[in-house]
Amino acid sequence: MIGKEEFGRFEKQMVLEEIGIMGQVKLKEAKVAVVGAGGLGCPVLQYLNSMGVGTLGLIDFDTVQESNLHRQILYSSEEVGKSKIECATQRLKTQNPYTTLNEHNFVLTEENAEEILSQYDIVVDGCDNFLTRYIVNDTCVKIGKPLIYGSILGFEGQLSTFNYKGSKNLRDIFPEPPNPEDVPNCSENGVLGSFPGIIGTMMAQEAVKVILDLDVLANQLLIFNTKDWNLTKIKF
Repeated sequence: MIGKEEFGRFEKQMVLEEIGIMGQVKLKEAKVAVVGAGGLGCPVLQYLNSMGVGTLGLIDFDTVQESNLHRQILYSSEEVGKSKIECATQRLKTQNPYTTLNEHNFVLTEENAEEILSQYDIVVDGCDNFLTRYIVNDTCVKIGKPLIYGSILGFEGQLSTFNYKGSKNLRDIFPEPPNPEDVPNCSENGVLGSFPGIIGTMMAQEAVKVILDLDVLANQLLIFNTKDWNLTKIKF
């Protein structure tokens, strides 16, 4: 249940009809794995943590780079060269001490993905490469876990919820991953610092809606162009 201190922390969102005390209990009992603690993963972790999700699994093997700091909001200049997972965990603990934070400080592979992701109710994909995306997707299909998908390129972001109550998954839209050399990335094409925060926050919102059993983007792909604020929803 929700303790007195937690009640005071979360009372503003418990006022919402869709949440209430029982909704907050659902958040506290939820276990969410976040793959990648970078531009998308940072706002996902920060908001799920601040809203009272009871258990978060942080999955990343990288270290903090100076070029990360304009968009990866969990890190500081003093942490350059240090483990992202360790730095993120320390920051999140100061934000909300009531969340259990599990560190998975290694590369997610076909060999270990099932063992790790099966510990959680929901998986959020905030990674930055297609190889890992497909490993995460295929594992979630195999073990029956809903997957929150988000991606960014330039000013355009995509968002969907895969494998939710029998809904479609990533391979139903893109059957095979593209060749890595054909895929642009942030290093080559750049990324505006605020943009991962926009899409990452939307991913966190979608994860919370799955926990609360609200309507989500199952069998739908949301394409959001922040340059002209054009929003397109494709059903598939």
